[in-house]
Amino acid sequence: MDIKQLKALVTVAEVGSVTRAAELLHLVQPAVTRQIRTLEEELGVPLFERTRQGMRPTEAGAIMVDRARRALNELERARAEVQPTPGAVTGIVTIGLLESTSDLLSEPLVSAVAHHHPGVELRLMTAYSGHLQQWLDDGDLDLTLLYNLDSTPSLNARPLVREHLWAVAPPSAGLRADRPVPFSEAASHPLVMPASGHALRTLIDGAAARAGAAMDVVVQTNSMRVQKQLVLAGHGWTVLPGVGIAEDVAQGSLSAAPLCEPDVWRSIVLGTPRSGRTPPAVQVVARELVRQINSAVTQGRWPSAQAQGTAADVPPHPGAS
Repeated sequence: MDIKQLKALVTVAEVGSVTRAAELLHLVQPAVTRQIRTLEEELGVPLFERTRQGMRPTEAGAIMVDRARRALNELERARAEVQPTPGAVTGIVTIGLLESTSDLLSEPLVSAVAHHHPGVELRLMTAYSGHLQQWLDDGDLDLTLLYNLDSTPSLNARPLVREHLWAVAPPSAGLRADRPVPFSEAASHPLVMPASGHALRTLIDGAAARAGAAMDVVVQTNSMRVQKQLVLAGHGWTVLPGVGIAEDVAQGSLSAAPLCEPDVWRSIVLGTPRSGRTPPAVQVVARELVRQINSAVTQGRWPSAQAQGTAADVPPHPGAS
């Protein structure tokens, strides 16, 4: 088993065609076919099946593709780390952002890293907290934002920010940031909710229990964007973190107010693996992410949020005065 075989395996799986994979790898088609066949003979199992839609990995093939992709990514990262520009931090960093925070943080983070550390290549992944935690545990992420999570045997969780959850409604409801809404009032409306089992839904269900309020859930979804679309279309109210609706409220497409009676908070943490060394590139990206979060809170771009880490916790950029 060698790197060329692994590259052929992953490329064929991604494009679904030996011919197309050969073009991308700058090889002749028989060479790619031979690499796949040699790998299958070594493993003793078929890795692909031919369908009308193209080459599709078998169950064993899907496992191998997943592991091979990780191995190739690790080799790519190692190459970047051991061949750096003198005095510069280099490498590839894969970072997870909560869907609700991606609009606020993605562009400033990319710009700051490009300015201060041009040798660092960022790869951004967005998802809900449960998926991000799984990807971190699986080794697919170097660091990620998570919420309502303490440190575990597999990861360190550093508190970053604490924020209110908000009742969100169409503009006609006239909700305002300076007039908190009791949970029982929000629950008196039809509700568009995150799907059961989602960490945000667990927070909301807990608040409903404390308020003694029965919720009329008319639809559930795993997409924050769909939640907002359905509210705007008049299907009901919803509950979301302030960071996820700040721009919508500013544009007047939604109205929102912090929940009260009880207050409902979520705590966002920076999750990093406990095992293995932390490359310098990951360290500088983690520091930059904390800076961007503190900046967003300080400047009021993150509604009803309280920073739990301060700028003093973050070392300055190398060479900064």
